[in-house]
Amino acid sequence: MKQRQPLADIWLISDERNDAMLERSLRALPRGSGFIYRHYHLDGPQRWARFRALRHIAKSRDHTVILADSAQTAREWGADGIYGAPLSLYPTRSGLIQLATVHSMRELAQAQRKGADAALISPVFPTRSHPGGDVLGPARFRMLAKHARMPVIALGGMSADRARGLNWPRWAAIDALS
Repeated sequence: MKQRQPLADIWLISDERNDAMLERSLRALPRGSGFIYRHYHLDGPQRWARFRALRHIAKSRDHTVILADSAQTAREWGADGIYGAPLSLYPTRSGLIQLATVHSMRELAQAQRKGADAALISPVFPTRSHPGGDVLGPARFRMLAKHARMPVIALGGMSADRARGLNWPRWAAIDALS
């Protein structure tokens, strides 16, 4: 793996609904956690300005900062890596951490072919992001994770209690960490 630091165990993911709490949430995370900045709801200049402010706080806490965008934008904005669907990742080494969103065995195989550094397998549990949507559940999550040749981050309805119950060290959340 090409990370400049060990892969974080806890990841906060930004969303329009947790935007007002992000400064506090970033400061409350254990030092050296991860932050995935999405903020798809903002236009270019607003998205960049918000990223800069949050990156400053995240870096003051030694958090890894990942941008849901292209490698070029991530480098220009000073992010540590990129986040997205496996096919949006770069098969050649970009010098950035690459986190893939994975919902199926097909996407896991794509992430592995692209050389992703980690897979966020989801949704493990029901989420507010996709109310009433299909979930993997613990058994299907573990089956996918077992086939991963990279670290796996559990996503979807995750909280500290659910991570402990799942006995999974790496997890990400929007609501539970906000």
